[in-house]
Amino acid sequence: MGLHKASDSSQQKRLLHWIFPAAIAVLCILVAMGAEDARALLKYDRLAIEGGDWWRLITGHFVHLGLSHLALNIAGLLLVWILAGDTASPLGWVAITAWTVAVISAGFWFLDENLIWYVGLSGVLHGLLVAGALGSLRRRQGEALALLGLVFAKLAYEQLVGPLPGSEASSGGPVVVNAHLYGGIAGLLAGALLWRRGASDKQI
Repeated sequence: MGLHKASDSSQQKRLLHWIFPAAIAVLCILVAMGAEDARALLKYDRLAIEGGDWWRLITGHFVHLGLSHLALNIAGLLLVWILAGDTASPLGWVAITAWTVAVISAGFWFLDENLIWYVGLSGVLHGLLVAGALGSLRRRQGEALALLGLVFAKLAYEQLVGPLPGSEASSGGPVVVNAHLYGGIAGLLAGALLWRRGASDKQI
């Protein structure tokens, strides 16, 4: 009986662990089911936002160009979760996601005035990955440093050269590399808080 309860508790923890990425994936799939109508209504569109469609600052990150773009980002979400999903609680990840969305959209609005439209989760994924890697730095230093090095090298390449070869073909459209940069910056700030919290927990 005791073993059965322990097994149930372990299953509940596993389910809770996957709630966040499952919810994000389902949200993106539901939006994709709306096809072009949903994309037109929800994408980041500067002119529409100026006209009062403020929700696009949020929803644009969960809209995709097509099935290949959607599949690519969901695969990226699963990879982020496998690598760093145990760094924060589900509610913590919701807060980090909201923060990352806000930073990216603010970057678009105030710094990229020529950006007319944007869709996709990739900027948010960069933020989640950086935050998760920083948050796990004390527990998995070598792995976390290697992961951060790869992400920062990719961001530097994109800023200096442009999108990675093949990325535009695989996503089905132009890649907005600044979304990745702003996401990475948001992840740095969120990850610093996770790192400090981990230090406090360790002292306790």
